[in-house]
Amino acid sequence: MNKLKFWWNFSRAFALPVTVMSWLSVFVYALISGGNPFLGILALIGICFAHLAANIFDDYFDYKILSKDEKYLKSAQVCKCKFITDGFVTHRVTFFAGVICLIIAACFGGLLAFLSGAGVILIALLACVFVIFYSKFTFIGLGEFAVGITYGPLLFEGVYYVMTGTFSADVLILSLAVSPFVIAFLYTHTILDYDGDLCSHKKTLACSFADKNDALRVLAAFYAEGYIFMAVFAYLTHIYTVLISFLAVPLIYLLYKSLAVYNRDKNFVPEVKWWNYPLGNWAHIEKEGTQSFYLRLYLARNITTYFTILVCIAFVLEKFLKI
Repeated sequence: MNKLKFWWNFSRAFALPVTVMSWLSVFVYALISGGNPFLGILALIGICFAHLAANIFDDYFDYKILSKDEKYLKSAQVCKCKFITDGFVTHRVTFFAGVICLIIAACFGGLLAFLSGAGVILIALLACVFVIFYSKFTFIGLGEFAVGITYGPLLFEGVYYVMTGTFSADVLILSLAVSPFVIAFLYTHTILDYDGDLCSHKKTLACSFADKNDALRVLAAFYAEGYIFMAVFAYLTHIYTVLISFLAVPLIYLLYKSLAVYNRDKNFVPEVKWWNYPLGNWAHIEKEGTQSFYLRLYLARNITTYFTILVCIAFVLEKFLKI
């Protein structure tokens, strides 16, 4: 159990709810459209292992850069590559752990191609490129683009395809509504990691701004984009119940305010509220003194979770309203 807990924390599996909830929104939509739930669940397992592989490879490439100069490691966020820098796992083992997760994801992709059709192969190959080289994309300012494509059109059209055997323009619009919330979660991470990414010469979107507050304003733009496309989806499909997703707006405001405080004082730890839960390995986080970092990251994660839950509730309501 201790080993399982270690690998869970090492692979940053606390972020999996973001992936699961993105999957759930298109899963429920495909389900009310007559899709096969078994194939959708197989897709979820493969997607989760691909996400874990992306997290592990991100640490692998980050450490490769940071370890070139001691000052990089010292100035980076304290939790950055923490398990490698503290000697819990080697750089080499990190690489092989990422490869294993990727192989498992590829096995599920192959199985789905056999069961549902060859259309999923191209999607899986493109996703594989983004998973392996995600960290490389962040070094050229395309990290958000990579996440947007992977967790947007690729994930949504892929899951819908394996469940229904077809692609859908409506699903594409839905993906453009949900994926900005996933991007916002990633972007929140880059705002929190702003100083460390500058030191490792990562050209993230946040680091392209000389002022952290200017970078923060882009976060609001991502959330606004998501809601604009959700309104377009509601108009095109006449599923107006999805507009209940706007109930997540107050949490976005709280996150924005909290990040503004973090930009002024990264050591300030806000009071733990219900919207921060679940807190993951909180005892370890308190021990290493990274509560300020993770409380904000958990809130960004939960905003994506609550948003997609509301979207799923809307789809279920729509199904019952038509009965």
